[in-house]
Amino acid sequence: MEFIDSSVVEQIEMKMIRPSQFAIRDSFQKNDPDFETLINSIREHGLLQPILIRPLASGFEIVAGHRRYHACRNLRWRFISAKIRELTDKQSYEIQLTENVQRKSMDLLEEAEAFRRYIVDFGWGGVTELAKKIGKSEEYVSHHMQLLKLPDEIKEKIADRSINVSQAIEIAQISREKQSLIMEHIMNNDLTVRQIRELKSALNHESQDELVVAAKARAPVMARKTYLTLKITLTRLDNLINEVHSTVEPDQRAEIINFLMGIRLKIHSLIDDSIRFKNSSSKQYKSY
Repeated sequence: MEFIDSSVVEQIEMKMIRPSQFAIRDSFQKNDPDFETLINSIREHGLLQPILIRPLASGFEIVAGHRRYHACRNLRWRFISAKIRELTDKQSYEIQLTENVQRKSMDLLEEAEAFRRYIVDFGWGGVTELAKKIGKSEEYVSHHMQLLKLPDEIKEKIADRSINVSQAIEIAQISREKQSLIMEHIMNNDLTVRQIRELKSALNHESQDELVVAAKARAPVMARKTYLTLKITLTRLDNLINEVHSTVEPDQRAEIINFLMGIRLKIHSLIDDSIRFKNSSSKQYKSY
């Protein structure tokens, strides 16, 4: 069915307009440098694009254009050019969300929370429907929502951009007891997504019994850090060996690979030592 825009554009008195009750973002950042730029632009050129509002019993509610509205208020305008359209709560929220996603004006957690509200709090649709509405993949929506399950200390790292979205999503997909530990290694070693996945794959080869024992016994943190560091080292060494196969001339390759394989055996031995130490520490903890 073809969409027919039945909205009208009029000059509306500012005091008759209120912010959306379904505001996507928690707060409006008036100290944002871009906001000052917007004010100066409107002061010089006027409002080039009307804001979008919907009529309510007591006036009008902003659907799109909160920043433009606040900029005009800052300039002490009495009236503002507005496109008026009949919209449901759901339609209003979808327009706001789509606008913010396209402009990339929200941080990762704000975006994830907005997705959660649409699906869980308001019950307006599932991941598939929401993804279509905002022009993103189902994987994009579901992966971002997983970030909300992370511990607060990891969310803080996301908020201050110590880790990026790809790294955060990889962390969200592992068991909770390992998240903080792996995050520390990601930050200290600047691991790529590929390296994180290789590390996760290596950790999954641990026996289930060993994981249960480690969880119950709460092995000392340093023992687990040592084990994880060695696993990372082994993964990086394997990558280096693969690189030698593809980049080093055959007459030099054998000597270098033999050297690296010798180091690999030593690391395996150290991993075995760290496992024994971890298990020993676990038994000592259980005896207390």
